[in-house]
Amino acid sequence: MNRTPTLDDLVLAGIALGAGLVLAFMSRTLLRWLAKHAKRTRWSGDDVIVDALRSVVPWAAIAGGAAAATAVLPCTKAVQHHVYQALQVWVIVVVTFSAARVIAGLVRTVTQSRSGVAGSATIFVNITRVLVLAIGFLVVLQTLGISIAPLLTALGVGGLAVALALQDTLANLFAGVHILASKTVQPGDYIRLSSGEEGYVVDINWRQTTVRQLSNNLVVIPNGQLAKANMTNFTRPEQELTVLVQAGVSYDSDLEHVERVTAEVVAQVMTDVAGAVPDHEPAIRFHTFGDSRIGFTVILGVGEFSDQYRIKHEFIKRLHRRYREEGIRIPAPTRTVSLQPGPAVIPHQRTGEDITGGAAVAD
Repeated sequence: MNRTPTLDDLVLAGIALGAGLVLAFMSRTLLRWLAKHAKRTRWSGDDVIVDALRSVVPWAAIAGGAAAATAVLPCTKAVQHHVYQALQVWVIVVVTFSAARVIAGLVRTVTQSRSGVAGSATIFVNITRVLVLAIGFLVVLQTLGISIAPLLTALGVGGLAVALALQDTLANLFAGVHILASKTVQPGDYIRLSSGEEGYVVDINWRQTTVRQLSNNLVVIPNGQLAKANMTNFTRPEQELTVLVQAGVSYDSDLEHVERVTAEVVAQVMTDVAGAVPDHEPAIRFHTFGDSRIGFTVILGVGEFSDQYRIKHEFIKRLHRRYREEGIRIPAPTRTVSLQPGPAVIPHQRTGEDITGGAAVAD
């Protein structure tokens, strides 16, 4: 078809394009209404899907209107082919980005629901997003008539060189995947490494793990180092843990009385202090005949790692006050030093040297 467009052709093309715009507006309004209802549900996945559809459906409607307008106009086959191809590429790009957003959002939702914490492990989200975008890019090339077989071959050969050059980066990447897959560490856990770093895990991304210390500083640990280090996880398998407080009383104390008073203080602290475990059974264990005291250990239950400092603080204050009221003495360490007189030193009359062969003593 190779003729000059008439007024009727332009009117029909305008109607087709206008219909696409109207359909895009109506679909966006409908999807906005659906988004409000999706927020009322417990599952956050429907929010992600509706948000993605709000990006795809209107643009698809506009592309459909543009394709219908192109079909109405008296264009050559070559022009129609290029227009259709451009519209296809545009729709594929929009769908690819929307699919990447949807799938990454769903992965984030699943990650959060399994870890049970507010933070998200971005490594799975980033890997998923990159894979979807790469697939969309290959589809675009195929739509444009570019063969992707040589590209895949080149990527396979070049991938070997890249893998050798990025050994540390890839080691951190796979170490992060292994850490999350094995669930030894999850965002929100409190960990301590053998090298001394400790704190709450904030995030695990493709290269590093971010840990927030109790001082509110961030420590960045490469995933490879984290996977090889000896680590203590204070959150798993259970978040609740026990802490030990060392104490001691004098030898003339009634140990039965000491144990009863200490248990009462423990029960009071477990009930009153935030972060304690109310159903924790008081445990006092005598263990040492020391130099000036009988030592014992008090076992306290805490809800999570950072609660132990507040609970220890309150327990020591209350126990000290209660011991003073009950007349229980906590002795300070004492040591008796006995001084023995040494041998007398007799100076030599003639040379001024003592009989032990020491230094001379002046008269």
